[in-house]
Amino acid sequence: MSSHEMVARHVTAALDEASARSISRDVVARCLLSEAIRIFREQRSIDDIAAELTAAADNLDDDAPLAFIRP
Repeated sequence: MSSHEMVARHVTAALDEASARSISRDVVARCLLSEAIRIFREQRSIDDIAAELTAAADNLDDDAPLAFIRP
């Protein structure tokens, strides 16, 4: 099992539990993002975390070419 598969399994379980408690998926996503940032801060600089989040935001559109690829 890959690390992505392991985390995805836990996210699915969290979403299932949240649904049973009438907690929205959006709230779960914000909590997961907060936890990811907390984990990043254990070993990464704030500038590095900001760059990571910016890169993710810049590549949200699946139909657009990746922002870091030059024509």
